[in-house]
Order: sequence, then structure tokens, then C-alpha cells
Amino acid sequence: MIERRRTRQIHVGAVAVGGDAPISVQSMTITKTADVEGTLQQIYGLAAAGCDIVRCTCNEGAAAEGLAEIVPRSPVPIIADIHHQYRMALAALEAGVQGLRLNPGNIRKPEHIKAVAAEARDRNVPIRIGVNGGSLDPALYERHGGLTAEAMVESARQELAYFAEVDFDLVKISVKASNVPLMVEAYRQLAEVTDVPLHLGVTEAGPPPAGLVKATAGISTLLLEGIGDTIRYSLTADPIEEARAGRQLLEALGLRERKNVDLIACPSCGRAEIDVIDVANRALEAFGERKLPLQVAVMGCVVNGPGEAREADLGIAAGNKRGHLFVKGRNVAVVPEDEMVDALVEWAEFINEHGVDAAIARADTTRAEREAARDRSALLQSQGTDVNHADEKIVEIRKTVH
Repeated sequence: MIERRRTRQIHVGAVAVGGDAPISVQSMTITKTADVEGTLQQIYGLAAAGCDIVRCTCNEGAAAEGLAEIVPRSPVPIIADIHHQYRMALAALEAGVQGLRLNPGNIRKPEHIKAVAAEARDRNVPIRIGVNGGSLDPALYERHGGLTAEAMVESARQELAYFAEVDFDLVKISVKASNVPLMVEAYRQLAEVTDVPLHLGVTEAGPPPAGLVKATAGISTLLLEGIGDTIRYSLTADPIEEARAGRQLLEALGLRERKNVDLIACPSCGRAEIDVIDVANRALEAFGERKLPLQVAVMGCVVNGPGEAREADLGIAAGNKRGHLFVKGRNVAVVPEDEMVDALVEWAEFINEHGVDAAIARADTTRAEREAARDRSALLQSQGTDVNHADEKIVEIRKTVH
């Protein structure tokens, strides 16, 4: 279990952030906010993919007007993204947004910052101080000799001081950078000096798969240390991918309950009776967005498959042109190879509705286990117990080292 750093709690609309609240997933629309219907369509797609909070740009009057129509129709809280013009923040608040994001590198006049904070205070709307390594105040660059973790943390603390002057404390903070070690160090330093909730992200991570790797490296490192209250994957991709990645990461770390299928699969070997990659991909496509919070395994052979995936709720292993279904490691059915994926979906839906015990109870486990044993025996006879010829290699190794 990950012991999370305890932070104060705020609320973005109905979503609690910090304290003992679940870590939330955020993303951002890429539509023009003035396009109300297009933006709402994307927001609904993000919510369906597991997004808890959505950010929309508010860079012009038409965007603020769009927010006034979007906010009451959105299924999740909306945060307005503000950059250079503080009046856009005031307009977004008037539109009814549930949160603001301010970049202290872009709005620098103290009187403007405090004007927004005071209005947010009166409306009970939280603000994220969104420090970004690519838009740090030049004065901080000069003072710290470049972009450093110390400079980013100082930027956040300066903004906090302005907020304190108007008695505003509904705050969360991010100190994002595109350099992963820098980002991690900045958050670690920030966590030492404040109990404000932290929003994690690697900014400008880039397109998948490299962007996914980079973002995961930074975000998961901090989450495993107990740092972080809300996250965003900043990918050069459809924002739906950001929401899915964030949700999947939290589920993988045990920080959120599983919402969709967690599909595991063996890496394949010489014993595999099927194209594991193909079957796994077809299974992923078949499960799609079905809300089945189960772990499902696709294994290449019946020799080790059920045992290696015994903790999975449901799995299938190939053998002798057939698929052997197993539930919690117990063989429950045998199906033709071309029906493997359909059978997985059918059994997953049954388990989700009726439970594992009911699934096992409805099966002819005696027959299924007998058929699995027969196929295991046949596979071992045809390929041997040492399909990758390790015994022969060991003999040669011993000749070499002795």
C-alpha cells in the first residue's frame, strides 16, 4: 500500500482534491471553447474515459461566453485555463466555472493576481497555481541561474503569498517541466514546504508511445512516494488517451478502484499455440469501453498459463487448437480457438453480474480440467518440457566456464 502525503482538502465542484480523497484524473479539451457543442462532446467523451475534471481554455470573450453554456451542461467540473489576460479569469468566474488555472509566469502584476484571488474567494472557487518550466518569470531565471527546481518552487510560493494577502487559500499547485528529473525534484521540494494539494504532470510530454513513457516516469515516481492529489498526462494526442492513461495508471498502482478490464497477457515463447499479440489486441478491442472491472488474462499455452495467471478473475489459454477458459485458476470451459475472444467477453459479463463463485458453479469443471490436462500432456509430448532448449544450453555453458 502506498502511504500518501496528507494535504489539505479543497473541492473542484463536487470533486474533492487532497486529504483522503481519491487521486483525480484531469485532461483538457482541444476544441475552441466558443464551439459549445463540440466542446461538450469532447467533455462527455473524456468523462466516459475516466476523467474527473476537465480544463477548457478561456483566452477570449467568446470562450468565456461559451463557458457560460458549457458549465451547466457538463458531467464533470470545468476549470478555466487562463494565461496572459487576468480579465479572462474574472469572466470565467462570472461564467460559473468550478476552478481556475493561473500561470504565474504569464500574469505577473500583483494587483491583477490579487484581484482574481479575491473574486475566487468570494465565489468559493479554487485556483491552481500552474507553474510551467517553459514560461517561468525571467526574474526567477536570472536569480537562480536558469530553470531549476528551486526557481519553480519559488514561483509557486510567490503566488501563494499574493493569495494570502487577500485571505485566499483554496489552492492546488503544479510545478511542471518537460524534463522528468527536474519535474520530480521540483515536486519533492514543494511537498516539503507546503500542505497544499499537488497536481502532477510532465508538461509537453509529446506523442505516444514516448510521451506515455515520459509522463508515466514522472507521475508514477511521485505517486509511489505518496506525493500527488490529481494528475494529467500532457500528450500530443487525442485527450481521450490522456484520460485513459491517467485512469489506468491509478488503477495499476492500486490508487483507484478498477473501472474497466485490466488485460494481462504472457510475452509468448516457443510453446505458444496462438499469436498471443493478435488475440490480446482483439480482446482489448472487444472489451472496449465496457465497464467490467475485472482482470482478464490471455495466455499462449495450457502448460503454464492457468497457473501463471491464477490470480486473474478470468483467463484463457490456448492448446490443441482450442481455448481453455479458467476462472481464478480453475478450468471451467473449452471453446474452439476462433471463439476465444467471444467467450472471454461472455464470461466476463457473467462474472461481473453474478460473481466468480456463480461462474464456477455453472461450469462442468471436471470435464474442463480433464480436457486441459489432456492438451497439456499432448503439448509436452510434442514439444518437450524444455521447449527453449535450456538444458542443452546449460551443458554448453558448463563446458565454457569449467
